Amino acid sequence: MIVDTHCHLSEDNYDNLDRIVEKMKDGIMITAGCDDKTNLEVIDIVNKYNNVYGVIGIHPTEIDKITEETWDIIENNINNPKIVGIGEIGLDYYWNKDNKDKQKDIFIRQIMLANKYNKPIVIHSREAIEDTYNIIDKYCNKDSKIILHCYSSSIEMAQKFMKFNIKFGVGGTITFKNNKKLQEVVNKLDLSYILLETDSPYLTPDPYRGKKNEPYNTRIIAQKIAEIKNINIEKVINITTNNAISQFDLDKLI
Repeated sequence: MIVDTHCHLSEDNYDNLDRIVEKMKDGIMITAGCDDKTNLEVIDIVNKYNNVYGVIGIHPTEIDKITEETWDIIENNINNPKIVGIGEIGLDYYWNKDNKDKQKDIFIRQIMLANKYNKPIVIHSREAIEDTYNIIDKYCNKDSKIILHCYSSSIEMAQKFMKFNIKFGVGGTITFKNNKKLQEVVNKLDLSYILLETDSPYLTPDPYRGKKNEPYNTRIIAQKIAEIKNINIEKVINITTNNAISQFDLDKLI
């Protein structure tokens, strides 16, 4: 079994979602919400498909859309057994540097919700890794389960994060020839810290770069990690699957 720990499944992204899910019938997908619309879609999708689980939350680029209903949607659905975390949340200073304080406030509020319900958090951090680290250090519980989605920082920063109960999401960018930094991180990180993800329909791995990504491509990412670490792909799949099961408490559900 293989686990795509981060994708965005919706009818808006795929003409035939049934086909996309069917191709992963022997695996598991975790689909992520970003705003009210996608959070509601996540809830519908996880209730429809047995092998799809979800996380719900507000992406940092979507915080200006927040209403009181936003918080009701998250809190009213967080105890659905198919909702396995709060995400995709975090900080993004690439798209907007003018509202950093608001981003931090919304990030912290969602961490506090995760603390309240003992849920993992799935973090988006773009050009904001130091602030991300400092907020986690200050506001997460000591036993909080943390996933750094689409990790793109240095090995040195990854080593700092290891003081937390953390896993690093590795996706299609690992296959890009010029992504030496992530390849170094993957080479030096123990597999026990790594999760596979696609971020579908985005970040399609080589050799399909330029086409729409889908969870079935998770195996391509596993193969690249196996090549970098000079190990068997089945070892990569087995260990990262166990990591996902542990980090998202899937053992209670599958």
